[in-house]
Amino acid sequence: MDPPGALVYVSRPTPALTAAGALFALGGVAVRLWAAGHLTKSVRLITSGPYAYTQNPLYLGRLMILTGLAIAARTPGYLNLVALALGYTVFFLYYIPRKLRVEGGRLARLHGPAFEAYRASVPILFPSGRRHPGGDETWSFRLMVRNQEPLVATG
Repeated sequence: MDPPGALVYVSRPTPALTAAGALFALGGVAVRLWAAGHLTKSVRLITSGPYAYTQNPLYLGRLMILTGLAIAARTPGYLNLVALALGYTVFFLYYIPRKLRVEGGRLARLHGPAFEAYRASVPILFPSGRRHPGGDETWSFRLMVRNQEPLVATG
């Protein structure tokens, strides 16, 4: 049995947890679709849409989706939450620091002082509620599709 099948087999969801998990996951999908409609990879520094609030809205959306699935998939012994905690640990202690080092260096070389100002004023992952100034570009359905986000966000 594959891991997702095993999760379905051992899950004991409740209507309330399923609804809460679904809302969290759908919020994550919305964040990812919003971000992908602003993303032009390596062309310019993106500071519009969700990028005005967080440097990494695609990762934030993915975390919301996975958290929502873990909430909805209540398991005996809370194995779903243990797995989620382990995933968070790897994500925050290994992946994000590495990503910031590699991608941050690349963006600093490409965009110089503009990226340094952006990096200093916009949270890495969790929005503070303050909007970074500038970034007046509007969301683009075509850009979101070109970034293949409908496929990524849903599976």
